[in-house]
Amino acid sequence: MTRPPAIRPLTKDDRAAWSELWRAYLAFYETQLPDDVYGSTFDRLLGDDPRDFSCFVAEADGQLVGLTHFLFHRHAWKTEDVCYLQDLFAKPSVRGTGVGRALIEAVYAEADRRCAPTVYWLTQDSNHTARKLYDRIGTLTPFVKYQRS
Repeated sequence: MTRPPAIRPLTKDDRAAWSELWRAYLAFYETQLPDDVYGSTFDRLLGDDPRDFSCFVAEADGQLVGLTHFLFHRHAWKTEDVCYLQDLFAKPSVRGTGVGRALIEAVYAEADRRCAPTVYWLTQDSNHTARKLYDRIGTLTPFVKYQRS
């Protein structure tokens, strides 16, 4: 990268590059999804439902190098919405250059714009590279995730 990445909303013209990034993200987590999920997710990211997912992408030197998917939702303990940052990915070639931080800060700014003071996310305990960033930009909580078997 010759200059800092530009962070911007996803557009319909980004479909191929977004798909490549999201597939790489899912591969990191040893996950594959049916092709129809890629289509429905992309459509939702570009939809106009305010309670659906949104996406910011990082662009550097004319190429997409990162993405984040995030969602605003109600919270039983708060009167304002909270923001769940579901997916964050930067190409391995740009890790450590500020792409991840820039994407998280863009979500923070959108949360501020929408008066949602809480932004939260999950990661695997073993994701040491990402956790180095998360420890600098967020606060580790004591919660443990459970889900239906």
